[in-house]
Amino acid sequence: MQYYSLNRQSPAVGFKEAAISGQAPDKGLYFPERIPLFEKSFIENIEGLRKEEIAYRVISPYVGDAIPEDDLRRIVSETVNFEIPLVRINENISTLELFHGPTLAFKDVGARFMSRCLGYFSQSVTEKVVVLVATSGDTGGAVAHGFYDVPGVEVVILYPSGKVSSVQEKQLTTLGKNIRALEVNGSFDDCQKLVKQAFADADLTQQLFLTSANSINVARWLPQQFYYLFAWQQWKDKQHPPVICVPSGNFGNICAGLLAYCSGMPVQHFVAATNANAVVPEFLQSGEYKPKPAVATISNAMDVGDPSNFVRVLELFNQELGSLKNVLTSYSVTDVETRKAIREVYNSYGYLPDPHGAVGYKALQQYLQSHPDEKGFFLETAHPVKFYDVVEPVIGSNIPLPESVRSIMHLQKESVLMEPEYEALKAELLTLR
Repeated sequence: MQYYSLNRQSPAVGFKEAAISGQAPDKGLYFPERIPLFEKSFIENIEGLRKEEIAYRVISPYVGDAIPEDDLRRIVSETVNFEIPLVRINENISTLELFHGPTLAFKDVGARFMSRCLGYFSQSVTEKVVVLVATSGDTGGAVAHGFYDVPGVEVVILYPSGKVSSVQEKQLTTLGKNIRALEVNGSFDDCQKLVKQAFADADLTQQLFLTSANSINVARWLPQQFYYLFAWQQWKDKQHPPVICVPSGNFGNICAGLLAYCSGMPVQHFVAATNANAVVPEFLQSGEYKPKPAVATISNAMDVGDPSNFVRVLELFNQELGSLKNVLTSYSVTDVETRKAIREVYNSYGYLPDPHGAVGYKALQQYLQSHPDEKGFFLETAHPVKFYDVVEPVIGSNIPLPESVRSIMHLQKESVLMEPEYEALKAELLTLR
């Protein structure tokens, strides 16, 4: 499999080169030259397959011969070695729980796959690899844990000061060793801008072997297809495919779902659930894409005003807005509606969503109201304990702390506070030479 840049000013590369470099030299995102199609028997007989086999069959065409089969099967097995259950909420709505991994967030899947791929590739690279990533919340912890103590890899995580939850902050600032956290006095968009500037700095990239662990990296983005297939495996009514609602910030997650759909996974419709950062819902209505500064909300991992992966969504549909709208609807959900959804799901059905899942529930509910014959599920992207400071006042009770959280809450945060200025970031990165 070859990957081309969406800016179309760089040569195509294989999976290894795309994963190691993260972004193309022309600053475009890499995109597969073709979309593999699932065999009909794979979809029809999926209930009888193990998760590891499903994941291997999904990712194998994208990796090609870059990783030998035995190593790729090991990587895949380590990536999905936790439960990803589809849980019924009510008669029409279920949820896919993606928080059973080590950092209690959906990004564990992509981060674990990517870290193991880079660990494999780093054996043939003489230079130290520096993984540079911006996070609006969950990416930081997932990447930190995925790459923790991986030989030959240093990790630098930029996060917006005061705009991630206390649990998220502990997860990305308390590991030490090869994990360094930079606390930026600004927004996630500021962090993402700094990361892009670093990759565009020829002087810096000549001195450091930089790669990205954001969902712009194909090794982070592509494995997110796995859990959509796991959901289809568990979906009871195979004659009526589900409506799938995805809480969306940088749009890497829903883009992976759309990719699985384009490969042949049955889906009735997709719903992109956003918070007040409503660039995509507005685009689908007006046809005009207008990035905006990010607005802070209680679903902070979705506080993105210019989602990087949306260019991939458009590429999947050949830049044709009409074709995209046939498959994708998008709604914006306010903080007031989010709190109301948390309370409603908890009180009515005994299920506690996190703020991002609550946004997904509300958007799916809105779609199903106008499509009463359909059923679907939303992605519960993080454990509610990661946002206990938001959730507990809404439900009026405490959330029991899982052991993985209880064990880190007493640890001392270690971060470097910096202004959103590129020279400050460059100075920090050059200390890693």
